[in-house]
Amino acid sequence: MRRILARVAVVALGFSWGGAGMARADNRPAPKGPDEDGTKPALVKIAGEAMIDSHAFQYLTELSDDIGSRVTGSPADRKAEQWGVAKMKAMGLENVHTEKYQLWRGWTRGMAQGELLEPIRRPLHVDAMGWTGSTPAGGAEGQVVTANLFDIEEEVKHASRLAGKIVLVIMQGAPKKNEDSLFAIFGDFLKAAGKAGAVAVIGGQAGSKASGMNLTHTGILGFDADFSIPVLSMTAEDQGQLERYVESGKKVLVRFNVQNTFSNGPAESANVVGEIRGRESPEQVLVVGAHLDSWDLSEGTTDNGTGSASVLGSAEAIVRSGMRPRRTIRFVLFTGEEEGLDGSFAYMKQHQSEIANHLGNLVLDDGQGPVKEFMLGGRDDLVASFRPFAQSLGSIGKIPVNDKVESGTDTLPFSMAGLPGINMNQDSPDYKYTHHSSADALEAVKPEVLAQNAMLMALTAYWIADRPERFASPWPAEKTAKMLRAQHQYEMLNAFHIWPFGDLGAEGKE
Repeated sequence: MRRILARVAVVALGFSWGGAGMARADNRPAPKGPDEDGTKPALVKIAGEAMIDSHAFQYLTELSDDIGSRVTGSPADRKAEQWGVAKMKAMGLENVHTEKYQLWRGWTRGMAQGELLEPIRRPLHVDAMGWTGSTPAGGAEGQVVTANLFDIEEEVKHASRLAGKIVLVIMQGAPKKNEDSLFAIFGDFLKAAGKAGAVAVIGGQAGSKASGMNLTHTGILGFDADFSIPVLSMTAEDQGQLERYVESGKKVLVRFNVQNTFSNGPAESANVVGEIRGRESPEQVLVVGAHLDSWDLSEGTTDNGTGSASVLGSAEAIVRSGMRPRRTIRFVLFTGEEEGLDGSFAYMKQHQSEIANHLGNLVLDDGQGPVKEFMLGGRDDLVASFRPFAQSLGSIGKIPVNDKVESGTDTLPFSMAGLPGINMNQDSPDYKYTHHSSADALEAVKPEVLAQNAMLMALTAYWIADRPERFASPWPAEKTAKMLRAQHQYEMLNAFHIWPFGDLGAEGKE
């Protein structure tokens, strides 16, 4: 407890740099930090509440051990939603409710067994990718042949050669398209391979190997994408052996038994929402969120139980401090992130009439490590005003600020709406092992790091919502499209058919 109290004292004293008196070349007022804008007293109280008797790790333990994995649309997903509602109500948030939406199709994992039959005989470690199909009952065997991801368009044209074969996706030579385009075309390849009668595909996420440590990594193969053919993640160790056999010209015979289940129609899910209403401008809203859903090979702790626990921990710290910001902070536990950001896209659709009054969103979804940077989701105009706040956190550590867009989590729909989708990027070197794997469990998380991240989320949220000047308003479509192209998001969004701007933002089209 002494160490915690000492840390809180250091944090409280850390809100000291605000840029006061610093001249700007354009004679505009210098950006203000917490010392100058009046937010420091509230932030000091919130920091203390966040670090003393933090419940963030308790929340994470309950989510990991009592609920476990939470695939969107599953009974565990609904249990997690109910749990989130109960926690938000217990800590005193206002307007707590769920917002339902439909997932295009539900999916349930069954067995996945693999066996190498030739040139030697031994078990193989495999798991099915999400929303992929099954072998015939009892399994099927086939000879292993390769398909080159870097020449995937040609592989689609010659898919007929894959009848009765097990396809090992490799990466050979130089890619002829960018990574996002290859990933999108990989979906066309899977459809062609299934139609041709291939037994299964080994390759996980577009052919990339797992990260080692004898772990598989599940995931989906596109935005809201499903495939009738079994697609398998194989451990890097087993996949490497198969590749060596094939390269040396040996006949490789493998047997798989994969049994998954799709729902007959759409599956229901819901985002969990609670608020701290603003005292002056409650119609202006900052969303603070993380995704509650997970994959199902383990407990879903680091992806993204840590983010969900941080959201709840940050909300509780603000409530316990007794401070109420000028504007509303809306805490949202999104579901459907793993299938294509479905929950956050649903939120944007359901709240379309309010988006002009949104300030942006703040998300934590990069595993178990400490926050290492603030990414402002393409809003280069906000970097200067945000930096004094980040610098005021100097006692915690240097946290740089940039305008990068994070497209792999629930920040993206907000950036696409011209708002700052702020990603609290983390230093999580072990995330490559825990991510979507059987190692995604509570043992990977340090309670003190989680408490600090929850505190940073609380401080950031309150500062944005309480500063005298409104932090941000949405950019118009033309400016947003231009920014997304400059941030190299067009290729991915267009490849997956979710680019909403037509020709806007292209050179000569602004």
